[in-house]
Amino acid sequence: MIHLFWIAGGILALVWVGRLLDAALGMPSVPDISRPKWAPQQETSTNQPRISIIVPARNEEQDIAATLQRLLTLDYEHYEVIAVNDRSTDRTGAIMDQIAAQAPSGHPLRVIHIADLPPGWLGKPHAMWTASQQATGDWLVFTDADVLFKPDVLRRVLAYAASQAADHVVLFPQMIMHTPGERMMIAFFQTMFVFGHRPWKVADPKAKDHMGVGAFNMVRRDVYNAVGGFQTLRMEILDDMKLGKLVKEAGYVQRCVFGRDLISIRWIRGTLGLIENMSKNSFAVLSFQPWRVLGSCFLLAFLHVGPFLGIWLAHGWARLPFAIALACVFGVYVGMSWKSPIPPYYFIFHPIGAAASIYVILQSMLLAITRGGIVWRGTFYPLQELREGMK
Repeated sequence: MIHLFWIAGGILALVWVGRLLDAALGMPSVPDISRPKWAPQQETSTNQPRISIIVPARNEEQDIAATLQRLLTLDYEHYEVIAVNDRSTDRTGAIMDQIAAQAPSGHPLRVIHIADLPPGWLGKPHAMWTASQQATGDWLVFTDADVLFKPDVLRRVLAYAASQAADHVVLFPQMIMHTPGERMMIAFFQTMFVFGHRPWKVADPKAKDHMGVGAFNMVRRDVYNAVGGFQTLRMEILDDMKLGKLVKEAGYVQRCVFGRDLISIRWIRGTLGLIENMSKNSFAVLSFQPWRVLGSCFLLAFLHVGPFLGIWLAHGWARLPFAIALACVFGVYVGMSWKSPIPPYYFIFHPIGAAASIYVILQSMLLAITRGGIVWRGTFYPLQELREGMK
């Protein structure tokens, strides 16, 4: 038995040491555009590229007003906001129209109402594609209905994009968290992020790492058209990441940046919000393949719960590799605390976050299989169509 502990502990130690070193060396290369270096420079409107900000929304009456009101006060002259009411059954569309009607003359807000979803489309990609066909910007910014923008965000992102000759810029949002459970789960997802997607490798044209976030995907209009835009991704649940994949694989210049609270979002609202979000995404992340789900759940348990179990179950020096793994997990949490308001001591909740994630992933798969598809915001999407539409 002691040999099994040494083998398991040794694997865990090697994996976590390697991941911590990779992140420690790579993450500092991802810039923070909230710093003074990227402070907005005043320009005349004739020198500014035109930006179209696209905001798809379905049943978002709780957040849409704050989002649009913030977007109407941006410190930028040459932009437009296209809000898309995607078949909402609540007051989302009425709130959009009310804000547009009450805005000052010459405001940049336009509202599109979608009544029907064509066959072969998911709602959100269709809403963004519809808006992109009417957009007039040189750049397109795709965001969500619950994202709060600070006034200087566009100037800062554009300054960075110009310095890098970038074609696609992803800005990571600051997470708004109100409960310990929300902090625990977001901390766990950020740790998973270090394993699954390496932001510091996105700029490397030789690496396959790509990036996209629903809160802020900014892409040149000609690049968006060249890769087919959301018409290519019409059945993709992970539309944000897959747009990044299209851009990166086509050879265009992709960059991702931090920005502290330049944009902010409350991504999950308690346990029920977590279950709702992950029930839609988890099975899709694993390509709707049960064997991937089972394998991923095993790896999650081994990598993220294993160090905590091993330190208690092993004896004597066999505890050493588990202790090294735990030290590295803690190191990842310390590093994350520099970029997010989650204290390092949330490290102690890491195995609970892993167990909750495994539960939701399995639930996501079982619900999709038993229903024959997924239900997202009141619309049913057949599993076969989702599998066929993956890119």
